[in-house]
Amino acid sequence: MTNKDCSNSECCRIDAVVSVDAKGQIVLPKELREKAKIKPTDKLAIIAFQRDSEVCCIVMLKVDALEDTVKNLLGPVFKNVFQPENEKL
Repeated sequence: MTNKDCSNSECCRIDAVVSVDAKGQIVLPKELREKAKIKPTDKLAIIAFQRDSEVCCIVMLKVDALEDTVKNLLGPVFKNVFQPENEKL
C-alpha cells in the first residue's frame, strides 16, 4: 500500500482534538500542520457531511489537492464537451 492509498483504518485516525473559541476559530496543532505540510498561506476547503439534516462530520482538504482532484475528474468531461463534434470519441 502506498502513502497516498487511504483504503483502510490505519490511514484515517484522530490526530488532534481542538476547541472552538468565542470567535468560532480553531487552531490546528503545529505537529499536525507540519505532518500535513500546511503553510500559513495555504487554503483549506471545508466539507460538511450531513445525516438527518444535521452536520455530523467536517473534513478539511488542502485546496491544491482538491483542485487537482477536480481537474482529474472533470478535465476529461470538459475536454469532450468543448471538443468539435467530428473529433469526439
